[in-house]
Amino acid sequence: MNDSPGWASPGSAPSDDQDGTAGIPRPSAPADGDRPAGQWSPTQPPAGQWSPPSAPGRRPGAGPGMPVPPPGWGAPGPGWGGPPPAAKPGVIPLRPLGVGEILDGAVSTMRTHWRTVLGVSLTVSVVTEILVILLQRYVLPEPASIDPNAVGAEAVRQAGDSLRSELFSTVPASVIAMIATLLTTSVLTVVISRSVLGRSVTLREAWSEARPRLLPLLGLTVLLSAMVVAIMAVGLTPGLLLPGGLGAALAFLGFVAACVVAVWLWVRFTLAAPALMLERQPILTSLRRSAKLVKGSWWRMFGMLLLTGVLIFVLTLIIAIPFGIIAVTVDSNGLSEFLNSDSTDFGWPFLIITGIGEVIVSTLAYPFTAGVMALLYVDQRIRREALDLDLARAAGVPGYDTPRS
Repeated sequence: MNDSPGWASPGSAPSDDQDGTAGIPRPSAPADGDRPAGQWSPTQPPAGQWSPPSAPGRRPGAGPGMPVPPPGWGAPGPGWGGPPPAAKPGVIPLRPLGVGEILDGAVSTMRTHWRTVLGVSLTVSVVTEILVILLQRYVLPEPASIDPNAVGAEAVRQAGDSLRSELFSTVPASVIAMIATLLTTSVLTVVISRSVLGRSVTLREAWSEARPRLLPLLGLTVLLSAMVVAIMAVGLTPGLLLPGGLGAALAFLGFVAACVVAVWLWVRFTLAAPALMLERQPILTSLRRSAKLVKGSWWRMFGMLLLTGVLIFVLTLIIAIPFGIIAVTVDSNGLSEFLNSDSTDFGWPFLIITGIGEVIVSTLAYPFTAGVMALLYVDQRIRREALDLDLARAAGVPGYDTPRS
């Protein structure tokens, strides 16, 4: 039933109780004795004056001829009824994040909590670089030399010796770097989780909270590394067992396939470490949590991780190249002599100067990478599990005091 026939739009059907009602013409009936059916009465109310929603200081019903809204309507923001801005108690707004907001959140954490962040990353970077330099100088063998004129079996033997020497030189440094990454990731994930809520945390507090999770995080890292090694072995073994060009071609195809599978697993399980740290989950449960959070967003996660890697690579080039040139110049009689020399024996000046460059890169790269990983985890939980409500409640944002049912 239409209780307000004067609000009916032209052409709409009247209510049943309007049949025969005097003074309320149907839209299809003559409005008066002088005008044909289907046209408006000559006596009309004044036209309402309407202002666009973006006009400042206006609200519904503010213009002449417009209906006055019921009590309790406040002045709407831009867009009339658009969602209010998300709460931002810390380094990110509590809503689904864009790429720029994730990167900015990682940098803002480094800037806001620089004492804790740089204290962790600088200490770990210095200790790591000292260990690597000592290994290179006193423990690891010299790189095997390759005769460019060697052919046949001799060339194959020299290539094998060079590969073995490279592995012996790389593996210890990689293990040290893995341990350094574990330490920084565990502590900095705690710092970032507090920065999202707008809370500060000291180095002692972060270490106290992260220390019980170090062994599970180590187990997770070893498991993921073993998975990658196993995938590479499966991809390369068939080609290595076959002789000649067929074996080389099969090994290459196996390597490409193994890389594709390894990258797929890397993205799928990239949120396992934040889940293990922040949810206190065991290793296998953390892997399942990561797979669940990444499901349906694999390409987005891959793009974000690839962008992070590119930024770290650019940072490394910007810092490492000048330090490398200075190190070569100081360690020898000049860059031209270094380029024309066949010797690869570097002295202490070269190792120390390049080590300083590596420390600077690591000090900046560790917290940035950890921040991106942790904020990706927060973003995916906001998108899938409405974590923003719990975060706003934990941060004490007004209006979020009632727990979710």
